[in-house]
Amino acid sequence: MDQENDQGHHGYYTDTSSLILKLGQDLSINCLLRCSRADYGTIASLNHNFRSLIRSGDLYKLRRQLGIVEHWVYVSSSLLEWKAFDPLRRRWMSLPKMISNECFLFSDKESLAVGTELLVFGKEIESQVIYKYSILTNTWSSGVRTNIPRWLFGSASLGEIAIVAGGCDSKGNLLSSAELYNSTTESWLTLPRMHKPRKLCSGVFIDGKFYVIGGVGIGNPSASDGASLKVLTCGEVYDLRTGTWFEIPDMYPQCAREGTNDSPATARAPPLLAVVKNELYAAYCDEKEVWKYDKQRNVWITIGRLPEQATSMNGWGLAFRACGNQLMVIGGPRALNGGYIEINAWEPAEGPLEWTLLGTKHSGSFVYNCAVMGC
Repeated sequence: MDQENDQGHHGYYTDTSSLILKLGQDLSINCLLRCSRADYGTIASLNHNFRSLIRSGDLYKLRRQLGIVEHWVYVSSSLLEWKAFDPLRRRWMSLPKMISNECFLFSDKESLAVGTELLVFGKEIESQVIYKYSILTNTWSSGVRTNIPRWLFGSASLGEIAIVAGGCDSKGNLLSSAELYNSTTESWLTLPRMHKPRKLCSGVFIDGKFYVIGGVGIGNPSASDGASLKVLTCGEVYDLRTGTWFEIPDMYPQCAREGTNDSPATARAPPLLAVVKNELYAAYCDEKEVWKYDKQRNVWITIGRLPEQATSMNGWGLAFRACGNQLMVIGGPRALNGGYIEINAWEPAEGPLEWTLLGTKHSGSFVYNCAVMGC
């Protein structure tokens, strides 16, 4: 094949040898773009050319341009072990085991899927550490650390970028700073600060804007540590076009973070939020309800119930995620023998809330971390 045809896909892949000889380079790539990403591992094992193409990540960039996206769920219900779930084939896969020290093993961890990477944020003594899993190579490696070390932050991804905001530093001080991660350049960009410092918050993208919702912030500075924190009901929105934050008062109801009288705000999990087709949903674990947010009226409406098997401890141990056009609840009943995890899904466009069981995995029933990767 001549050089001109080799660069037909905008220069993404320029190996001069054909992949599928009789089809030529461009048609070969067109066929591969429409294969399931579940088949890419097998395709990469065929020969060097296929392996180089898969590992370059160019196929995923072209798929994104064409709107071809498959969403997989990544779950950790056992320390240092991750499973991937393919909702289309309803198939579980094991990732290589993470390698770390004991400090990271038992520290608070956050996870984030962006581009073709799964990032896991943790702690080693007083420093931050990030481990990165790449679906291109099926390996773990060290990720690039944020400009400001942080834990218990809110985060969300949009294609090949992600934003982390708030959290606390190694001394427990609340942060108002935010950063944008570009998975293509593997770099962090410091953004303007939020109006309020907060931790144990959640992040989502809605209509191309980044929202930080809920969490706990600074209360009475003169009180003891426990009383100096208060539940935040406001949300903050970052507009990527203007580079500015604005606040939405009373966006998240305080009752969704209230437990028993002796349960402090810091004992509660961050809000369990998910966005499907730019509509925001929440899982209210205390009443096992699912809410939908009315953007025009700034109110929440109860639309149904969580699956009966979905249990949590003050919201911890249960995942509530958007996976393509579906809402998913990932978790299971607590049991002495470890129990199991269920993945239940519902597509809002299909009518009243009714969960469909997609998969079950015998494992620990407590979900430590969960992320959804679309590529």
